[in-house]
Amino acid sequence: MTPAVGKDTMHQNPPPLTTTTVTVAYAGGDERRGPVTMGQANMIRCILRDDPTHINIHDVWPVPEGTTSAAVTDALRALTVRHEGLRTTFPHPPGAAPVGQVVTAEGTFTVTVLDHAELPGDPAEYAESVARAARAGRFDLDREFPVRITLLTVAGQPAYVALAFSHAVADGSAMAILREEFAELLAGKELPELTSLPPVDLAAVEASPAGLRKSEASLRYWERILRTGPQEMFAEPRGRRPGTDEEARQLTLRSRRGGQALAGAARRTGHPEATVLMAAWCALVAHRAGQDSCVTAVPSANRFHARVARSVTTTSQDALLHLDVRVPAFDALVSRTWGAVLNAYRHSQFDSVRLWEMIDRVTAERGSHFGRDVVFNDVSALPAPLLGTEMQNGGDAEQELTWGPPQALPTRMLAFTYRTTPQLHISLWAAPSVFTPEEAEGFLSGLVLLLEAAAAGDVPMEALAEVTGIRPAERGPDWLRVDGCWVSPDAVRETLGRAVGGLPVHVAEEPGPYGSAAGVADTDGTAGEASGAEPHLTAYIACGETPLAPEEAHRALTALIPAAGSGVLAPHRYVIIGNPPTEPDRSDAWRRLNTIDEGTGRSRQV
Repeated sequence: MTPAVGKDTMHQNPPPLTTTTVTVAYAGGDERRGPVTMGQANMIRCILRDDPTHINIHDVWPVPEGTTSAAVTDALRALTVRHEGLRTTFPHPPGAAPVGQVVTAEGTFTVTVLDHAELPGDPAEYAESVARAARAGRFDLDREFPVRITLLTVAGQPAYVALAFSHAVADGSAMAILREEFAELLAGKELPELTSLPPVDLAAVEASPAGLRKSEASLRYWERILRTGPQEMFAEPRGRRPGTDEEARQLTLRSRRGGQALAGAARRTGHPEATVLMAAWCALVAHRAGQDSCVTAVPSANRFHARVARSVTTTSQDALLHLDVRVPAFDALVSRTWGAVLNAYRHSQFDSVRLWEMIDRVTAERGSHFGRDVVFNDVSALPAPLLGTEMQNGGDAEQELTWGPPQALPTRMLAFTYRTTPQLHISLWAAPSVFTPEEAEGFLSGLVLLLEAAAAGDVPMEALAEVTGIRPAERGPDWLRVDGCWVSPDAVRETLGRAVGGLPVHVAEEPGPYGSAAGVADTDGTAGEASGAEPHLTAYIACGETPLAPEEAHRALTALIPAAGSGVLAPHRYVIIGNPPTEPDRSDAWRRLNTIDEGTGRSRQV
């Protein structure tokens, strides 16, 4: 769902007349235990790490006029008994992440009732602000009921239920299911039998031989991209290491032109709008970054099978899209995107603990760093009310760009697509270390220009700058393409020098058989970056009093890479030499010195 970046209007409105707390008891479910699901483990990792206002999610449920407070609490009780996820906690010892879940058969939850003479301001916006405010504060996974519930009433008459959910038990799709069933219960309808799996049963399916094979396939898919793709999209002199938090302001595009152009491009190419929009996004990200491919995280609901389609749990995990943009024209890229996206989604179900163990291992071997550098989250298929009033409201302008508040994000570029019709509605958070405000505005405006051109006809990829006005990043002549990545040898030398305690270091570009095995494009559009014509880097390190082994130098460097500046990738080869030359800038002088040891800490396996 959307990051918590909207303003909190509660503090701008008068307080309610009364605030009371109602305790609601429930019973009738089954008590169960089991391991956590892959989706739960993934979100719990974020819950324990991230700001709760960013990771918790919220929703607002309108209450039909004439509904009593008792009917509201009865419906909430029925949903709690019906869905095991709402009765789930995650016991774990201090300092450890939960590995199991416990479903209670009976218990209680509380409803905070805010009674007003009238709801202040726009009632829907006020309810939204109450729900958003409840996202603050980390959920206690051990024992807290995973939903914070506030009932807004007017002279005792229910008007809205504002809810904040732990992302360990619900995602956007789960909230939509609960909202729908809540409305049906208040309307007196009987809910159908559950056909999708509750979390404990889903965990058992994931632990089955077929589930484990799917997870293993996903890990292999991710590993191939991490070994062969660019380690960071925006590797450029002014960039910062991905994963280094910086504040980025929200920039929102609302464009009827964009919505019409996207629909026209989809009709002309014969592909879904979501595919065309993804192709345009990847084309412009790669173009702006000066890369041959686009690597972007695409959060996936993972609800492709009937057994989880209506499960009230969290199934969200990242799909990692690696799209080779080396095609003559945009239509070919759209066709390639279709297969690449499907392949990414197929490989978005995995053991998140093992995934991060693999990421740590592979990046240490390669001497790289993985961060969610670019994230594209298309939530336009969600029901409109689920997106909140801020996402639904907007002017009727042909095109407008508006700036919102800043938010600290561990990414370079984050986009949420809320709507594609009648307006294209996208919010973008672009790191100011990479994008000036004018460049961020130009990127979204350029996206609309590309869609308009694609609606009219096929667009040559070499014409992207002319069509969109977006220029590729400028790098100095010292930047090299090494192992599929843009690398600054000067930045590598400076970082390696710090890693080895200030010993003299020289980093040279050299030909040779080093680097990742790569260069084979898959039919789905992913590809390893061709390394046959690329150089490799050799680092010459003065021995000092106690000579380092090449493996020690590599480990020391990789420990600094996550916090280093942009463009730092480990050399393929380390040569430990005697005293450094008197003219340290001459590569041949370093090569002529006595070699004490040499080797590589990198792995060339794919």
